[in-house]
Amino acid sequence: MKSSAKNIKLTPVDDLFSSEESRTDANRERVVELPLAELHPFRNHPFKVLDDEKMADTAQSIREHGVLVPAIVRPREEGGYEIVSGHRRHQASQIAGLDKMPAIIRDLDDDAATIIMVDSNLQRESILPSERAWAYRMKYEALKRQGVRSDLTSSQVGTKLQRADEIIAEQAGSSRNQIQRFIRLTELIQPLMDMVDERKIAFNPAVELSYLKPEEQLELMDAMDSEQATPSLSQAQRLKKFSQEGRLSIDVMRAIMSEEKKTVEDRSVTFDEKELDEMFPKSFPREKRKPLIKQLVAKWLRSRMKEAER
Repeated sequence: MKSSAKNIKLTPVDDLFSSEESRTDANRERVVELPLAELHPFRNHPFKVLDDEKMADTAQSIREHGVLVPAIVRPREEGGYEIVSGHRRHQASQIAGLDKMPAIIRDLDDDAATIIMVDSNLQRESILPSERAWAYRMKYEALKRQGVRSDLTSSQVGTKLQRADEIIAEQAGSSRNQIQRFIRLTELIQPLMDMVDERKIAFNPAVELSYLKPEEQLELMDAMDSEQATPSLSQAQRLKKFSQEGRLSIDVMRAIMSEEKKTVEDRSVTFDEKELDEMFPKSFPREKRKPLIKQLVAKWLRSRMKEAER
């Protein structure tokens, strides 16, 4: 039986004369110069890009040395590229007067791009509670979607997948409970979230307030304004309890917010001379004891606030 010539597949000439090394090189990621106008921010990017002093320093560094670390971008269906990592470098390059910047182009799906975007930004020194909250939520949802897909294609029946919040906690050096508490903050309405960022509302009360319905949170803003007060942890817990019982009204909010909080004097701790003598060496001047104690307590409070925000 004669075989048809149509079934014969010929190797392209380019492949005949290309080496394995050249083919590997063709697939290797390259750094390319891309116009700034073609680079667009990541959709729902949770990290603020501010024109502050640090941005000015970055722009000056770029003027002197150029962009040393390429951005990571991915192609957009509508044209141009979406920035996955490098939003601050992009902004600083514009301030520095550049029209192009180096970038690595990667073909990433939404979940992979989200995880890279979050991880690259969580390395920053100072991150607002709202930024961390939305970043954890976006990564949590991306990891959950990836987990569903890997589970469906897993050849090992019964394999238990690690929880998404456990993965984030391990990588962040935190606990699963703390990751979930940060994610809860995303249920706050924007004005309340802004107050958390501005440290007008502490982290722990804010988590409790996130359980209030959006309309209740709006009414709470009015109650706080009329009473010129923000909720303590115990007040936020009671507001949450009333909400869960369906008994939270503007009058209840105002009654709770009008309560007098315990003053510092009410919670003050005193030491007698004997106790102080045991704390300090005999050579330490007595007049310096009180200032030192205040300084140490203030330092401890600042460290506790930073731990609560992690």
